[in-house]
Amino acid sequence: MSFGDPNNPYGAPQGGQQPNYGYPQQQPQGQPGYGYPQAPPVSAGHGYPAAPTSMPGTVSTARVLLWVIVGLQLLGVALFAFSAVSVEAAKDDETLKDDAAFQQLADYSSGMLWGLVAFALVWGVIALVMALKVGSGGNGIRITTMVFAIITAILGLYPFIIVGLVHTVLAILVAVFVGNANGAAWYKRPRY
Repeated sequence: MSFGDPNNPYGAPQGGQQPNYGYPQQQPQGQPGYGYPQAPPVSAGHGYPAAPTSMPGTVSTARVLLWVIVGLQLLGVALFAFSAVSVEAAKDDETLKDDAAFQQLADYSSGMLWGLVAFALVWGVIALVMALKVGSGGNGIRITTMVFAIITAILGLYPFIIVGLVHTVLAILVAVFVGNANGAAWYKRPRY
């Protein structure tokens, strides 16, 4: 047996090396060791993407649209109140008793006009609460906002067609922006 052949697997180690029997004595740096594969990093969301730390653009837009609805509701309250006061004052005017257009308007009772004032005011307060709760609300606020937006869109189509068209468009946009994946991630984020 000759130990001088460098290709001999049974020969003596060359250049002061130790024999490489079994597992290596020291793992090289930067390479994973033997055994189990390296696990992915643990996330707080149990496999879900991390929650957003800042409000997504679509949710921020929904908040702005809710503020626009609040402004339109206040404008509606002012117009309905002015109409109720004007109709009450004009019912006593003798010159308008023969005017058919005014009589059609006067057929609405002042109680109904004041009821519309109250409804517009309550609807504006609900929109105000939804706009204020966008930043801190949970999933319940998200669902409430979507229901509010859908009902607003329907009311904008049926009884208030002329002035409700703007409300319908705004409400549909709010429902879409709050109901999409970004909205769900924002409202379902953990709050500590």
